[in-house]
Amino acid sequence: MYETANTWRKIYSAMKAEKKGAKVGSDTMCHGTTSVYQSNISKHKIDLKQTQYKDIDKRYCDQLIQLKTTEMANKDLDRYYNALDKALMRFHTMKMEEINKIIRELWQQTYRGQDIDCIRIHSDSEGAGTRSYSYKVLMQTGDAELEMRGRCSAGQKVLASLIIRLALAETFCLNCGILALDEPTTNLDGPNAESLAAALLRIMEDRKGQENFQLIVITHDERFAQLIGQRQHAEKYYRVAKDDQPLANHRMALDVQTMPYNVHNLPQESAAI
Repeated sequence: MYETANTWRKIYSAMKAEKKGAKVGSDTMCHGTTSVYQSNISKHKIDLKQTQYKDIDKRYCDQLIQLKTTEMANKDLDRYYNALDKALMRFHTMKMEEINKIIRELWQQTYRGQDIDCIRIHSDSEGAGTRSYSYKVLMQTGDAELEMRGRCSAGQKVLASLIIRLALAETFCLNCGILALDEPTTNLDGPNAESLAAALLRIMEDRKGQENFQLIVITHDERFAQLIGQRQHAEKYYRVAKDDQPLANHRMALDVQTMPYNVHNLPQESAAI
């Protein structure tokens, strides 16, 4: 029993010595780590005294404020861009509906054929999420729609072109009252030319209260000039002819407010404007 107690004392002494050695090693390690940290702190303090680190706290705050302000501005610009993009898309849709409504009305009032009920402008987006469009003119008969290109006569092309231009002018150019047509009856037969003249007269009637509205028509079609040059609408017209040089000259032919209008008095080589 005495030997057992002696054995336990030896074990206890060994464990105590081991623990003391471990503590000394740990203290030495902590002391070394602390010394490294203190050395680094002293070095950084010396670095902070250099010119490049002068007022570093203030400069950091300024840069941080600028960064956060820029990020907020970018977010605001993204919201503004998305709102503007949606507004432009809605504006485009609204204007296309308005243009096609006017085109339908003018076509049905003007075209005298039975093969095309109406025409309209169709727009396709060229890419998802973009504002780039490709446009084409469609003609409709009943429930069937076909692209006009390559499927209509020259007269139908001319009439469609004029009607589309009139619709665009009615939609976008209300504050710009000048509407100029150069030889609008080219390739049009008699009935369609008369219908076009009637449509122009309706436009003149609707715009007569607009102070800056002016319709300029250049044509060699005497019958067409007579139809649109009625006394209650046209104030004057000009005769354009060639002189002996031959150079073009023009002069006032007559004022319809004071003289009877008879377009057939114009010579064949003249143009009524």
